[in-house]
Amino acid sequence: MSEIKAVPTVMIEDERVRVTEWRFAPGAATGYHVHEHDYVVVPITAGTLRLVEPDGTRDTELAVGVPYNRPRGVAHDVINANDYEFAFIEIELLENR
Repeated sequence: MSEIKAVPTVMIEDERVRVTEWRFAPGAATGYHVHEHDYVVVPITAGTLRLVEPDGTRDTELAVGVPYNRPRGVAHDVINANDYEFAFIEIELLENR
């Protein structure tokens, strides 16, 4: 588990969505968490993120501007596996608050 923490900056939050910019120094991690809402991620940097999931660890490659979405309930720790800063925008859909 990384001692370096990823830095979240909430950019928009209202009754429908929360938009957060996440910035990861090399080796930084979010910490293990479970998503409470459906969400979309839009990378603003290309590179590799390491996902520590209940079934194991895997690396995933992300490309700038290529979004993906996941349902609520996803559980993982997200770690920057690059030797440079990595960043993405996360858009959480809060309609099920």
